[in-house]
Amino acid sequence: MATNKKKDKKMGIPIEEHNTAAWANINKLQSAESRVPIPDDEQVKNAKEWVDSNQK
Repeated sequence: MATNKKKDKKMGIPIEEHNTAAWANINKLQSAESRVPIPDDEQVKNAKEWVDSNQK
């Protein structure tokens, strides 16, 4: 089986950059290591309203 060396070299590079996304509205990051984006309160409220309105 042939190995894909080009793919192996780029496995650590993320495909998407969520920090600069238009929908992100990042308030802060959880920690420097995990870099999990925490949205602002308005985005959390909008997400909850969307989920509540789309439940069956």
